[in-house]
Amino acid sequence: MDTIFAQATAAGRAGVSVVRLSGPDAANVACQIVGSLPKAQTSGVRSLRNRASEVIDRALVLNFAAPHSFTGEDVVEFHLHGSVAVVQATLARLSEFPNTRLAEAGEFTRRALENEKLDLAQVEGLADLIESETEAQRKQALRVFSGHLGDLVEGWRADLIRAAALLEATIDFADEDVPIDVTPEVSALLDGVAAQIGAEAEGSKIAERIKTGFEVAIIGAPNAGKSTLLNALAKREAAITSDIAGTTRDIVEVRMDLDGLPVTFLDTAGLRESDDKIEVIGVARAIERAETADLRVFLKKPDERLLIAPGEDDIVVHPKADVYPNAIHAVSGKTGQGVEELVQEISQRLKLLSNGAGIATHERHRVAMVKTLEGLLLVKEILVRGANHYDIAAEELRSAVRALESVVGRIGVENLLDEIFLSFCIGK
Repeated sequence: MDTIFAQATAAGRAGVSVVRLSGPDAANVACQIVGSLPKAQTSGVRSLRNRASEVIDRALVLNFAAPHSFTGEDVVEFHLHGSVAVVQATLARLSEFPNTRLAEAGEFTRRALENEKLDLAQVEGLADLIESETEAQRKQALRVFSGHLGDLVEGWRADLIRAAALLEATIDFADEDVPIDVTPEVSALLDGVAAQIGAEAEGSKIAERIKTGFEVAIIGAPNAGKSTLLNALAKREAAITSDIAGTTRDIVEVRMDLDGLPVTFLDTAGLRESDDKIEVIGVARAIERAETADLRVFLKKPDERLLIAPGEDDIVVHPKADVYPNAIHAVSGKTGQGVEELVQEISQRLKLLSNGAGIATHERHRVAMVKTLEGLLLVKEILVRGANHYDIAAEELRSAVRALESVVGRIGVENLLDEIFLSFCIGK
């Protein structure tokens, strides 16, 4: 395998820039540049020299001997002064060796996967951690990157392997001193795993929302103050406002960090019947997005009827508190009255919703778990037919285990790898 190198920190001037070198010749190449390496798993200050023995920089050099490194290979890191010229000179020096090349996007992490330092779920967690913008996203990604999902899958897999072993022992040793009716123990194992996988699959929907962001739709009649409220929430002029009803025709989106949660507020067209074809399209889009939003805020007077009615889980506030000073639970984006209270209520609702989040964060995880559940239900149906069908049940159980193993990338995910690693930057 080639020895690869790349800048592991962002391009441009910085206080410190890191260049990473990984592969079978990493230590040998590094020695030719710095003279001698620090002992394995330690660091030391060294002078980096070019081919003419001129000093490129004085840098902190870290030496990680295989397999005790991120990639599982010999890894050397150069922590350089963050000059563009220094980094470029170092990369140029590394490229002069015949057995080294510039790393591809995500190649360091891919080698960590191939060397079993990470499973595929951890790789996805690392990608999410790099992309995280809010505290909730960071915490969730870190749980996956730390291997919690892999631990869950391994526990479920062990129970399913135990169940399969019971069935196969009954098949292979029917004439030996082996319990004939293993159905109760197998069923108990299947029920326990199915209940946990079902809960995690359901929680993955919320977990994915934390990763991608919750949507909160602001709903109301034309000229109800929706755009003014959105601007007050965003603390900028995100939407055009006017006294003319129907100003907003399309969806205006503003993404915010709300108490650590990623939230996109949607300013929608005013809900009313209209002969204006463009406005009709805007109203249809407003209704469509409102139906799929995680939370809806209705700006609505008590006696007002809209094209869609608020549900039990929706927030309903009286619009234009500046115009209706005696209204109960009123809000005004113009004066700010009630806005802070509304933000707190939205935050509490979304935090309560996020409490049901699982560890699995990707649709791929959920699909694999649902497929596993379907397999376990089929096994249960076969078991009730009796011991003569244990061989079929055992085969279906093995199929369910294979579906589960795809969560952490043991099988059946080769076609996903290129797509996943392309989301990484070079140097990671």
